[in-house]
Amino acid sequence: MTRVITVASGKGGVGKTTITANLGVALATYGEEVIVLDADVAMANLELILGMEGKSVTLQDVLSGEATIDEAIYEGPGGVKIVPAGISLEGLRKVKLDRLEEALEVLIEDADILLIDAPAGLEKDALAAIAAAQEMILVTTPEVPSISDALKTKIIANKLGVEIVGVVINREQHDKTFLTISEIETILEVPVISVVPEDQEVSRAAAFGEPLVIKNPKSPTSNAIMQLGADLIGEEYMPIEPDKKGVISKLVEGLMGRRR
Repeated sequence: MTRVITVASGKGGVGKTTITANLGVALATYGEEVIVLDADVAMANLELILGMEGKSVTLQDVLSGEATIDEAIYEGPGGVKIVPAGISLEGLRKVKLDRLEEALEVLIEDADILLIDAPAGLEKDALAAIAAAQEMILVTTPEVPSISDALKTKIIANKLGVEIVGVVINREQHDKTFLTISEIETILEVPVISVVPEDQEVSRAAAFGEPLVIKNPKSPTSNAIMQLGADLIGEEYMPIEPDKKGVISKLVEGLMGRRR
């Protein structure tokens, strides 16, 4: 049976789409048939992270009744399949969210795992993305505003009967002003299943339009997301340690650069 998992956050700007894109690739590397659906038809970003922008048929076309969902599925990096949202303003005016259920029925037939990248907030499109899933992963940063919005999203998911797998804390910096794992679990009453550190490599990978787990598998974020993927499907994962020589070289280069 296909697992349908929505990745949601409540608050925008917490790195939810980066987590979703890389998690999809991670799961595909474990041999799962994975489709990642960008359900944010207003602010599409998933395809940019995966280097899939500019596709001729998108979810907007499907929800507008101008294409079938099969036409909007593309082969992505690492073996993952992608359904981009599209960014056409004209297409946005024609979108009907009630067509989403029919599209999902087709996608479920072709995947072991369907990951849905939900829009931020709790508008109609975000609620549709949450309600479409059996399971949900909450992504948040360890800051009070982000946790507050995550709590609202969790309450809605509970009312819709969606099982919350757990919380992913993104951009952890070990800052004393941030909430701790224990505090977050107490507030949300949901277990923290992954802690993803702040990582400059995320921005570098995005600039190249390449998923981080492929571009830099040794980065802390890549290791955290690969571990998360393994945990979701009961696989073993051995973290890839960074090259010590490479770390030292970067340190020396940094010091020399400052001296100049």
